Amino acid sequence: MGHHHGHDHPTLSGKNLLISIILNSVITLAQLIGGLISGSLALISDAVHNFSDVVSLIISYLANLLVRKKKQTPQHTFGYKRAEIIAAFINASTLVIIAIVLGYEAVKRFTNPQTINSDLVIWLAILGIAVNGFSVLLLKKDAKSNLNMKTAYLHLLTDMLTSVAVLVGGLLMKYYQIYWIDALLTLLISFYLIYISWNILITSLKILMLFAPEDIKINDVENEILKIEEVKNIHHVHIWQLNDHDSHFEAHIEFKKDVKLSSFDVVCEKVEEILAEKFHIFHSTLQPEYKRDDSKEIIKQD
Repeated sequence: MGHHHGHDHPTLSGKNLLISIILNSVITLAQLIGGLISGSLALISDAVHNFSDVVSLIISYLANLLVRKKKQTPQHTFGYKRAEIIAAFINASTLVIIAIVLGYEAVKRFTNPQTINSDLVIWLAILGIAVNGFSVLLLKKDAKSNLNMKTAYLHLLTDMLTSVAVLVGGLLMKYYQIYWIDALLTLLISFYLIYISWNILITSLKILMLFAPEDIKINDVENEILKIEEVKNIHHVHIWQLNDHDSHFEAHIEFKKDVKLSSFDVVCEKVEEILAEKFHIFHSTLQPEYKRDDSKEIIKQD
């Protein structure tokens, strides 16, 4: 068997996540109490969203700690590399669920608008903008290179935007007594939450389901490997993502001639070079074959 991998990814610091957890815990409690006192559904929805932020940030923080251990054992041969993908899936799922619940409550509020203490809404919205804006800046850099951190970042970014919308609504209620704006804002927030979460939900689900990366076409990989003179065909191919950085490849390679192990190793290096340079796959497992009586389909149907 041939086997290869070698790649480095930036180590993410959990300190910024921890700071964000503390800040968002404070704002969640303040907005929830303020929403109940003022009667603002939008403010309560912002508090619920903030609470989901706290939960997601804790999950992201724990996942980040597990990944940084990089401890592989006979029982955990991949270590904890999938912890962050699981966290991303959970976080995105919670956002979608919360959005649906908030949207339902907003529709009910349209038929029964309520008088709201707009001053409290305005000041708590400003506090939410400040806290979440600071947290967004803390996580912005890491969010560019990590799916788990990206979900945490998006949680905070959308909550900051939510607070902006709540602030605008509070001003409209204070100066124009447009109380139905509270329900409208909540409905718009729920649609936006679904919009920004759906792609991450599907991406993380595909990784967990061991789907091949969308930018890698198996036929393209096959055609490149078949350019190697010694190779007759490749079959039983599997390509999957371990996380949002690492893609793995395994296949059976049938040779035209009965080659020595040393010759097979030379071909392995050629395959690994093709996978790395053309497809950014840095981990491969190859099984050599010569005149073996088995299916030669590129994708074996179990």
